[in-house]
Amino acid sequence: MKQNRREFISTMAVAGAAIPFTSTLGTYLSESAEIKFPVRMFSKPLDSYDFGFMCECIAKSGIGGIDLTVRPGGKVEPAAVETALPKLVEEAKKYNLAIDMMVSGIISATDPDTERVLKTASALGVKYYRLGWFEYDNKIGIWESLQKSRATLKEIVELNRKYKIHGGYQNHAGARVGGPVWDLHELLRDLPLEFAGSQYDVRHAMVEGTNTWILGMRLIAGHIRTLAIKDFTWKTVNGKPQAVTVPLGEGMVDWDLFFKTVKELNISGPITLHVEYTLLEKGEEKLPLIQQQEIIVSKLKKDMDFLNTYLKNLPLTGT
Repeated sequence: MKQNRREFISTMAVAGAAIPFTSTLGTYLSESAEIKFPVRMFSKPLDSYDFGFMCECIAKSGIGGIDLTVRPGGKVEPAAVETALPKLVEEAKKYNLAIDMMVSGIISATDPDTERVLKTASALGVKYYRLGWFEYDNKIGIWESLQKSRATLKEIVELNRKYKIHGGYQNHAGARVGGPVWDLHELLRDLPLEFAGSQYDVRHAMVEGTNTWILGMRLIAGHIRTLAIKDFTWKTVNGKPQAVTVPLGEGMVDWDLFFKTVKELNISGPITLHVEYTLLEKGEEKLPLIQQQEIIVSKLKKDMDFLNTYLKNLPLTGT
């Protein structure tokens, strides 16, 4: 059972084991690199915890901010965004953490929650958000589904323009729009990059195109404004192959080629670090919260240190 925040603080005081809060722990990037490739943590793996605990884990790991889930079932429910999000943004500042990215479920400009979420987030300094995913409709066909999604996205772009916020569409493994990265070339063509682009996820791109992912990346390079970073390996589960997320550097993503290509194509923008493997092994979730935090921080920091080995070698000039 998880401790509440008061119990956690009490435990830390008794143990005398608090780690100083800092957004630079384990980080050796220059200020210029942080500006060109700011790293935020996708909050989903820590959403079940108290928000203060989440901030402590992220700050101690050397990650500069949070890519916060503002979607049904997320840390912030869309219906409560006007009251809940401002409080979390202010609390995050106490830990020197930015909330300038969020993950939404937005797939319609006419949904009553869409404009409220975008208006509130933009006013609080959120500059980038991830859209939800469009589905294919077999009744009208693949191409027609893609055109229908494109028309819907154009309507969302007008709201993005109104509130000066960028919406990124993530390529995600699976049989929906954006599973094949080539979809994004058609989905995003001619749309203003300031307000709509790709949140390029190399893990999902490799799952769907082990040998061809680099072609898709090159095709949509001009649309890439944010990067989702995570690793994976293939495992056999119940006799079927399954892509399983693992810590950075322990899987099949060709990080050398990926970052070489990022550099070659002059891609830059915020990075959302996805730590979607098991953070606590069986039994560890019953440990006191301070011990859980030590385990979580060690894993987050390991991923962040791995990422920094590449970011420090990327050019620090350009857009």
